[in-house]
Amino acid sequence: MGHTTPDEWDAYYTSGRTFRHLGDAERELLATHAPAPEGGLALDAGCGLGELARHLAAAGYTVDAIDRSPAAVDLARSDTGDGWSIDYRCFDIERDSLDGLPHPAYDLITFRLSWAFVRDRTRVLNRLRERLRPGGTLCVITPVAEEVPDGRRAIALDEDELGLLSAGWAVAERHDAEGLAFLVLREPAPARAAYAGERQPSAHALTGAGVVVTDTGGRVLLGWSTHGAWELPGGKNSAGEDFSETAVRELEEETGLKASPADARLLALLMDTVHGMPRMTAAVRVLAHTGEPAVTEPHLIHRWEWHEPADLPALAQPLFTPSAHVIDTVWPGLLTGLPPRSPLPDRNPRGAGVTPIARPSPFMHQVATSRSPFG
Repeated sequence: MGHTTPDEWDAYYTSGRTFRHLGDAERELLATHAPAPEGGLALDAGCGLGELARHLAAAGYTVDAIDRSPAAVDLARSDTGDGWSIDYRCFDIERDSLDGLPHPAYDLITFRLSWAFVRDRTRVLNRLRERLRPGGTLCVITPVAEEVPDGRRAIALDEDELGLLSAGWAVAERHDAEGLAFLVLREPAPARAAYAGERQPSAHALTGAGVVVTDTGGRVLLGWSTHGAWELPGGKNSAGEDFSETAVRELEEETGLKASPADARLLALLMDTVHGMPRMTAAVRVLAHTGEPAVTEPHLIHRWEWHEPADLPALAQPLFTPSAHVIDTVWPGLLTGLPPRSPLPDRNPRGAGVTPIARPSPFMHQVATSRSPFG
């Protein structure tokens, strides 16, 4: 999911292939839950060959239809003809700045059969919330994992992923559209940050490293764990291994990203207590890396996403407590209400090599959890 290139999509569409056609149940649900208001604007993200965009235009919307595949956009435009209120554009919803969209806000934003191909879903969802007009609707239509063959799992969302998508909205309705999940999301609902523990870890000398690595846009990498929490890469240190070596080893083992210990900076040693046991976490900042994040340990991590640091104080899902402490070391004051911890003397200035945060996000809430010592 999320790794198909524009060239691969071009080859898909130019070969004559397409996706499931818009069904009667979807049309009826759209008419019921997202009728076009006067002057209504719609954004159809991942428009493919334009079938949904044409339906929305016929229903009264002015539609901006975007897709990362130039071939799809060309084919959709040629099949639409003149007289339609549709603006087709080649646009990558995940990588391009949303300031480049034709309109600053929309009454309806749709993802039909495309959300599963978005990798950094949390970040993209946060930015799309900001592009909804008051009373606007985000509609996601997607296959469900249990309804598709094993070999097609990449096109569908499971119940955990559907739950993540629905969190942080005052209105989150799910309907069935002939086997597809039809989600209606309205009114972003911020909540107060809270932190909670989970279960007692197995006995261990509780020492390890939490790794902050950012992409070229300053976004921090977090993994959605099988225990239901966002966490930094990292883990326990091995005998004879210093924390910088632990950081780059765990980073590669967990994500596939490669870094040199020479590019790892030990910022601080942080001590807290979990179920009566002391735990020490090394906050390590990796300044340079190569590769793209991938899930290499699916029994521990469902997926990796790049997150805007400013969104973390309002994350709708739990944040692993040691990861929260490390993030607080890199971006002091970003998170509030953290569980207690005791910093040992810093070896390097706090926040070394990290761009300051410009603003907090008003959406979603964030809970820190302690599921195991270090993942």
